Formats: sequence, C-alpha cells, structure tokens
Amino acid sequence: MLGKPVGFLLIFLSALLGTWPQIARAVPKQSQQVVPAQHSSQKPGSAKLLCAAQLGGAIAAITNRPQYARSQWGVLVQTLSATPHTLYTYESNRYFIPASNVKLLTTAAALRQLGPQFRYRTSIYEVAAPATTLRLVGRGDPSFTNVQLRSLAEQLRRQRIRQVDHLIVDDSYFQGTAINPSWEWEDIQADYGAPVNSLILNQNAVELQLFPQALGQPLRVAWSDPAVVVEWGIENRSITVGPQASTSVTVTRNLGRPVLQVAGQMPLGSKPQSLNLAVLEPAQQFLRHFRQALREEQLRVARTSIASAPTPGKGREIAAVASPLLPQLLIETNQESNNLYAESLLRTMGATQSPTAINSSAAGLAVVKATLTQLGVAPQSFILADGSGLSRHNLASPAALVQTLSAIAQAPQAGVFRASLPVAGVSGTLKNRFRNTPAQGILRAKTGSMSGVSALSGYLNSPNYAPLVFSILVNQSDQSGTSLRQAIDEIVLLLARLHSC
Repeated sequence: MLGKPVGFLLIFLSALLGTWPQIARAVPKQSQQVVPAQHSSQKPGSAKLLCAAQLGGAIAAITNRPQYARSQWGVLVQTLSATPHTLYTYESNRYFIPASNVKLLTTAAALRQLGPQFRYRTSIYEVAAPATTLRLVGRGDPSFTNVQLRSLAEQLRRQRIRQVDHLIVDDSYFQGTAINPSWEWEDIQADYGAPVNSLILNQNAVELQLFPQALGQPLRVAWSDPAVVVEWGIENRSITVGPQASTSVTVTRNLGRPVLQVAGQMPLGSKPQSLNLAVLEPAQQFLRHFRQALREEQLRVARTSIASAPTPGKGREIAAVASPLLPQLLIETNQESNNLYAESLLRTMGATQSPTAINSSAAGLAVVKATLTQLGVAPQSFILADGSGLSRHNLASPAALVQTLSAIAQAPQAGVFRASLPVAGVSGTLKNRFRNTPAQGILRAKTGSMSGVSALSGYLNSPNYAPLVFSILVNQSDQSGTSLRQAIDEIVLLLARLHSC
C-alpha cells in the first residue's frame, strides 16, 4: 500500500490516459541565495564536473523554466557534517505541503522514541478459567495478516482449547478516529487511505477485480475476500464492449451509503482490472477472519464482541504474535511510502507516551514535535496534521527536513534510519528513478507526491565532493507529476556532479 494520493474516482482512467488532478496558483518568484565555495575555478578537462560556485546558476536554470513560472520551489543543499556548510538555499524557511516527506519526520521520531528493538505484540488473554472467555488485544500492528491470525488460532488449539464461550476482540489501544478528518474523501476510499485502528488485518484493505464478460454484458465484480460482500452493495452500470474498444472504467463510493458504483467499459477478452479499497469496518473484518481461523482449528465460539474501551486486568496471556523489529517496519514505511505503517507508528508513540489520551494520533503528533525539537529541529519549521503526509494540512520547510536528516545522521540510530530510505535506481519508490545515472546507488532519499506537489529529501554521497543532505519541494504547480519529478531529478544530478574546485 503506497502513499499515492491520486484521484480514486479516476484511478483507471489516470493509468490509461496519464492524467492527474492538478492545482495551479501563481506564486511570484523570489531571489535565490547561493553561498559560493572558497574555490570557483574549474579544473581543466572536468567538463562534466560542477564547481560549488556554479551550483546556484545551474539550479536556477531549471526552476526558472517557463513551465514552472506558476510553481513554488523550496530548495536547501548542505554538507552533511557537524558544522554544515550551505551550498544553496532558496525559500528554505518557507512552508510547503511536504506530501510523503512527512514520513521522514515520523520515522525519525519513532526510531528515537520506540528504539530499534521495538516490536508490536498482539496477545490473547484468558479472562475467566477454564478458558471460557478470551480477549484478543490488538496494538495496531500494521504488518499483521491472516498468517499471524492463524498462528494465534493454532496456539490455542495446542493448548487443547476447544470451546470459547465468549470471544472479545479489543480495539481500544488506539483512541480517537481511525480516519484522519483532514484527509480528502477520494483518498479514504482507496487502500492508501485505509483506516488505522488497533486491530489491523491485511493493511485494512481488500482487492476488487473487474472482468469483461460476454459482449453487451456488465463487467463481473469479484472480491479477494468474499466476506467483504456483506459490507458493500454494488451498482453496476458498466458494459463489455468489442475487442477493439478502449478501457474506460470508474469506481466510486456513494457518499452516504456503503455502495460502490461501477461504470464504464472494458473490451471483450481484455485482462481484468484491479483496485484496492479501504475496508469500511476493520474491527468487524478482523473478527470475521479470526472466527474463520478458529473454525479451521476446530474451535467453537459461542459469542463474540468488539471492545472499544480499555479494560484493566486483562488476565493471563496464553497466545501472542510479534511483528518484525522496528528497522524492518521503517523500511516498509519509507521505502514503499506506506501510509498505514506511518500512521500506526504515530499512534503508537501517542499510546505509549500518553496511555490515557483520548486521541492517540494527536498525542503522537505532540511526541513527534517534542522529539524533533530535542534533536535540534526548529519547532516552528513544521506543522503536522498526520504521520504519513496524506493530509494537505501538513506544512514543513526544506530547512525542517534537512535539520531532521542532519540530526538523525549524528544519532546512534543513523544507520538504521539511512537503511530505511529508498536507494536511487535500486529500491523502493526510487527503484525506477536515476537508473544508469551518476546518482544511482549513491542517493538515499524519500519521495513525496500528490497533485500539484512533488518532493525529494535525503542524502547523497558524491564521489568527488563531501556527503550532502538536501531537500527539494515543489508546490502549487500546474505541471504533471512526471514533469516535476524530472526537474527535481535534474537538480539531484547536478549535486552528483559536484567537485571540489
């Protein structure tokens, strides 16, 4: 589940036509400040290299192109050291919507607060002997799947439990709303905007597939999880057309009811189209799947319920599963830009630091602010509304991101944090960027994108210059995401050409 805030209503059309919703607003250009290097003469025979004193002009030549006249740019480039030297700065203290670059702030704080040895733990407690009442307590493990659910059921069977009079699944560890109120409607319908609760299963998402049928017939709708059928109604106004026609399908969710509206067309014989949707009632889904896992282990359950309020004295733990260690969770969060993981980490920080808080997300945001401030990040340089970057209410300056990257690079957890970032041309969201360029393999950075917004912040180990830390943010652009990424990539390639001269 990637952090892809693209239009849900047009998800298929966008893939086919390359269209993305965009925001356009004129922003006046301001002066760009270049901090010159001590030496500015280029060595003979180094035409492909770039002196630090030339960097400002080269970056300005990219950002001042006519197509970016209405775009707002923010750039900060510094050497990565205890006493950083600024090579280039432009609007670096100004607020921008950072998109998924917010995950840099969230994961840096999580690593400091939770520690590399942290694991999520999902437990089953025996509330009343002899095992007549069991309470399963979820703690927001975003990696929890049907595999772990079956493991819990198997552990109960090995203890010769055959009858459960009352099964309680406890969804109370995270308090507050499961969906951030500042997320956009079209985002919360898709898997990247799935609700974040204490009982997460299969990333709280489900796959829907559309298949062409006989000519003139509506498309066939199939779910990866048949149990989801009870949640959704389908209004199917689609049609199967001739093999020479194009695919044009939209799937929308009714604003007031749990109804999916399928419209458009698919040609006869074409491959099925897939769409990942957010689950409507994640705790209910968790309970349904757990009951099925218990049935498969020949365990009978007489009564079930979902607890939404904390209960003191849970009893004796008789079964449990643990998540991978935090470093592995951070890799999924940053390399794959997984919103659910980031939001769960945020709420976990809130729940561990403020167990009685009525809103775990808000408590987590306070922990992030305090942690980064302690690291030396200016507290007024960022304002967060979530932990993933999906909200357009998030604000951060390039300076805030560079300060975070620089501070965590000096911390004992520096290696863990750096390993969580995508590598240019190699892994994660940068796997298909910078291939066969000087930046491949030497750039580790976090991407970010939504309509009108593109971001890239991270580290670059230039072969001919000191290690660098940088942040590049673009907002309020009428250009496509592809165009913005290409411009950002050009700037990064300038950094890879830097040479001491």
